[in-house]
Amino acid sequence: MTDLPLTPLTRVRRLPHHQVTDRGALYDIIDGALAATVAFVRDGRPIALPVGIGRDGDDVLIHGSTGSDFFRRIADGTPVCLTVTHLLGLKYARSLFDSSMRYRCAVVHAVASVVPPEEKEDALLALSEHLMPGRPAEVRPMTSRELAATLVLRVPLAEASVKDNAGSAVEEDGDGEDRAVWAGLLPLRVVAGEPVTSAQTIAGTPVPVSVRRAAERVASGGTA
Repeated sequence: MTDLPLTPLTRVRRLPHHQVTDRGALYDIIDGALAATVAFVRDGRPIALPVGIGRDGDDVLIHGSTGSDFFRRIADGTPVCLTVTHLLGLKYARSLFDSSMRYRCAVVHAVASVVPPEEKEDALLALSEHLMPGRPAEVRPMTSRELAATLVLRVPLAEASVKDNAGSAVEEDGDGEDRAVWAGLLPLRVVAGEPVTSAQTIAGTPVPVSVRRAAERVASGGTA
């Protein structure tokens, strides 16, 4: 597995010692997320939207409506920036200036490609398995009309940067700050609540395995 290349777009300039070039770290951040933010410039103005994601090899899969101007522009070759952030905690230093966050994040610069019709169903199944593992086996197959209405895009992970300050210190020895002021870390994590059955579901229908599996994944820290 090759390291992530350093380019003018991916080189971290602020606190560069937190940059990680291991491609496995990039995969880990992507695989541990359910959503990302995709941004590009449209008609001279920046625009960004959250999207569900799933990794397929060295690509990130995203999808949307074929009628969406946002996704059509990406499909037409508009350069995009995709970001994923796992917020791990708030660092309470003895001054506001030194207070910050612990996080792991990935920033991807790319031009997306359209998944061809003959590969679209498999790509959507892969994406669904990441977002709701096991769910495709519990519901009806996708119809040709649904497939035709859905645009699936691949965002290559060829040019990406990873920044990881999960182990960064809250304070430094000999910084001259008043030790009577509390300093420390407030850890943060995503949690899953109890499943809420829809009002029109037949009474007594059990919560499916896929829902329980997704909740267990979140509880184990697998998604954020």
